[in-house]
Amino acid sequence: MTDRPFSHKSSRPRAAIILAAGKSTRMKSSKSKVLHDLAGLRLIEWVRTCALEAGCERIICVVGDANQDVRDAAEALSMEIAVQEPQQGTGHAVDCAKDAVGDFEGDIAVLFADTPLITTQTLNSVFEALTEADVAVLGFEANVPGAYGRLIERDGTLEKIVEAKEASAEELAVTLCNSGVLASQSGRLFKALEQVTNENSKGEYYLTDVIEIMRKDGGCARVVRGHEDEMLGVNSRADLAAANASFQTNMRNMALEDGVTLRHPETVYFSYDTVIERDAVIGENVVFGPGVIVKSGATIHAFCHIEGATVGEGASVGPFARLRPGTDLGPDSFIGNFVEVKNTKVGRGSKASHLTYLGDAVIGAGSNIGAGTVTCNYDGFFKHKTTIGDGVFIGTHTSLVAPVTIGDGGFTATGAVVTKNVPADALAIARVDQVNKLGWAARFREAMSKRKAKS
Repeated sequence: MTDRPFSHKSSRPRAAIILAAGKSTRMKSSKSKVLHDLAGLRLIEWVRTCALEAGCERIICVVGDANQDVRDAAEALSMEIAVQEPQQGTGHAVDCAKDAVGDFEGDIAVLFADTPLITTQTLNSVFEALTEADVAVLGFEANVPGAYGRLIERDGTLEKIVEAKEASAEELAVTLCNSGVLASQSGRLFKALEQVTNENSKGEYYLTDVIEIMRKDGGCARVVRGHEDEMLGVNSRADLAAANASFQTNMRNMALEDGVTLRHPETVYFSYDTVIERDAVIGENVVFGPGVIVKSGATIHAFCHIEGATVGEGASVGPFARLRPGTDLGPDSFIGNFVEVKNTKVGRGSKASHLTYLGDAVIGAGSNIGAGTVTCNYDGFFKHKTTIGDGVFIGTHTSLVAPVTIGDGGFTATGAVVTKNVPADALAIARVDQVNKLGWAARFREAMSKRKAKS
């Protein structure tokens, strides 16, 4: 289901410089834009993951003094750090990474931390273009080119990149646009950057200028074409929503193509790593958080929320069920409506049909968990484990006070509060004996009526 299934090893070493020094003002947030979440993964992690899967052995993140949160996140992700202060354009940002790059002599791709959807396959194509070019630029055919820079090709090579505001009418008619991503051999890239000037209306050093510089030195530049949806940049909440919508559309289409039934595709939401095998059936308004695997033949009914869980072959979940991290449902198991499961392994064919909480438990095969059952796993300080064997019948409204074990074939009576282990094939009755006080209700009503009359 993901678009990043493999890691590619290049014949030449690969590295990536990720630009992340922006001010994030349009996001209007207390945290930098590249730390916002897209389908369960922060933007900067999307870009890092793409670089790693394309075989980049080194990743340098360029940050500014103002976004310490980005630096902290990048360091936590084992990225090297370069600082750009002040921010004087993309060329200046890449040049700020020169010392961090050091004596690395392989190929370097320049990526943007706010452009999360570029796929591993596309980035691999950019690197592979360097076998016949000195610099490779990632472009795309834009439906509405607008303010994008135009890529002007001649005889199969990239002649120049023209900013929209400086383009002629003929150049503005070109729909091949610049994504900003490019790659080159390290030495060539930094040699060209030494010649970039800031003699332009913004007084900034543009990375795009290296194309013309390399061509003047006899170098060859080529364009690698990607899909427009991959190039969506995120600068605002609206951009983030648009990128998420694009991702969700792609995931839904991939699921359908892979043999998954989506009963109402537009209402199903995927995470970056969702895996759904063929012949699974997904109902309406299902949300998949990170870490979900749904195996062949399983059915997820409407209005379920699933995260960090594995749903076995032929299993059935919902409607209105919640599977939390650590859930592992065995083949042909059944989790019904208004059931919550957390850190629990459910054996083959076992059932919890409704109104139940199962937390920190192991349930064997062929067991039945009655409505209203609760595994009381938390004592206010520590979590404890409930173990339920094979072929167990848990009566309605049973409280299992962990740590506790119900042996194979055991029964618990309805309404039981089980605090001790139940041997195999035993019946546990753990409730107060019923006492009927004859005439009590009539006397109570009479007394209350007299009190009401006096008041």
